[in-house]
Amino acid sequence: MAAGLMRAQAGDRVRVHSAGTAPGEKVNALSTQVLAEVGADMSGQTPTAIDPELLKHVDLVVTLGSEAHIDGGDTEVRNWDTDEPSQRGIEGIERMRLVRDDIAARVESLLTELVGPYRAR
Repeated sequence: MAAGLMRAQAGDRVRVHSAGTAPGEKVNALSTQVLAEVGADMSGQTPTAIDPELLKHVDLVVTLGSEAHIDGGDTEVRNWDTDEPSQRGIEGIERMRLVRDDIAARVESLLTELVGPYRAR
């Protein structure tokens, strides 16, 4: 979700890679659906494991959730311990929308940190 949201918000201002510490077999269909609702396209994406060689050449790694851990070596690693609505009994599409909105706010803040506020030309 974070990569899809960053790509949608940043355009070509930030190079984005997506990988997981324990990637599944396929992208979650509800994640794809709720991202499409806000104009972020994840169609055609597949879960990918972290590439140790690529890790050496990126400026920042963001992990999502308390269970995601990675040794970034010299690369800065930040963990976003995201909201988990299921702990409050919220499931399905509503759960995914809340997760999306939490991540989207974090992405917007990070994008501003990285490249400054967006100014239309």
